[in-house]
Amino acid sequence: MRNRMIAGNWKMNKTYGEGVVLAQGLVDELKDGTGSVDVVVCPPAIDVKGVAEVIQQANAPIAVGVQNVYWEEKGAYTGETAPDMITAVGATYCIIGHSERRGYFGETDEDINKKAKALMAHGIVPISCCGESLEVREAGKHVEFVVEQIKKDTEGLTIDDPSKYVVAYEPIWAIGTGKTATADDAEEVCGAIRKTLAEIFGQETADGIRILYGGSAKPENVGGFLEKEDVDGALVGGASLKADSFAAMVRSAMA
Repeated sequence: MRNRMIAGNWKMNKTYGEGVVLAQGLVDELKDGTGSVDVVVCPPAIDVKGVAEVIQQANAPIAVGVQNVYWEEKGAYTGETAPDMITAVGATYCIIGHSERRGYFGETDEDINKKAKALMAHGIVPISCCGESLEVREAGKHVEFVVEQIKKDTEGLTIDDPSKYVVAYEPIWAIGTGKTATADDAEEVCGAIRKTLAEIFGQETADGIRILYGGSAKPENVGGFLEKEDVDGALVGGASLKADSFAAMVRSAMA
């Protein structure tokens, strides 16, 4: 049985002080627990320690993640963050392959594959993103495009514990645009992702991997996505920047 997951991607929002305030707000909102739902927040790297400390002091059922990693252990890689730096500040998850990283910073599937291997070697759970552009969707090639991404992103990976690898399907055309894929759109692709994972890792492992939907997910629509067999939660952008809206999504997932 897969535990549902609600993960917040704060992107490049919230200063250190603002991040601490938001973390405290989440702690307060979720003080009664999150049931069997795994909750993750991914602040900007510079906020992570402050956010993690607030959560740890409250012993709150919230995990902390980061938004990027580099696959080398250390060295002359200005501006980058190594896996052991992530664990040292209390983070246990890392988003990789987000469409903004792919689009603005030229990240490739090969890069994302290296990052996944580096993270897993350090016991950090990747939240590995995939998804198609509007052009690809309108051409009717969205399923084969995403399946190809999954194959490249997981090449050579060993998954012993399927709860330690997460996929997030984020149709690029629905991120921050106000356009949202329907629950059926999401299920079509998430189902194809699970089928592909089964071909690569076997059915038992594939059945244990969480697949999240990301792309203008918010309190008003998350329930519809969660009704679908192959959608196990959400990777949340804008709605994760307000404690009440993010907590509302967690409560929807608990229902």
